[in-house]
Amino acid sequence: MRNVLVLLAGLALAACGGGGASGPIGSACVRADRDAANPALCSCIQRVANQSLSPADQRRAADFFANPDKAEQVRRSDATRDDQFWDRYRAFASRAEAVCG
Repeated sequence: MRNVLVLLAGLALAACGGGGASGPIGSACVRADRDAANPALCSCIQRVANQSLSPADQRRAADFFANPDKAEQVRRSDATRDDQFWDRYRAFASRAEAVCG
């Protein structure tokens, strides 16, 4: 299942373009130093995050860029709070792909 998480993060990274990358997800995207990441791409992801996730959710999701294992822990968690966050995160990743791709 970790592959699915990496794929979701990769899709979000590969999906967008345009502008500056200010915000927790955009900054994490730039710092992740992945081949597909650039300021325009990361900015698009951040814009979608601004429309899709609360500031707290954005900070939590930004941690996934540096530590994909955290995403796996959240995905596997039985806690209602984690399940609800995971649903919002997956919707964000799908939207980032659709909007920015």
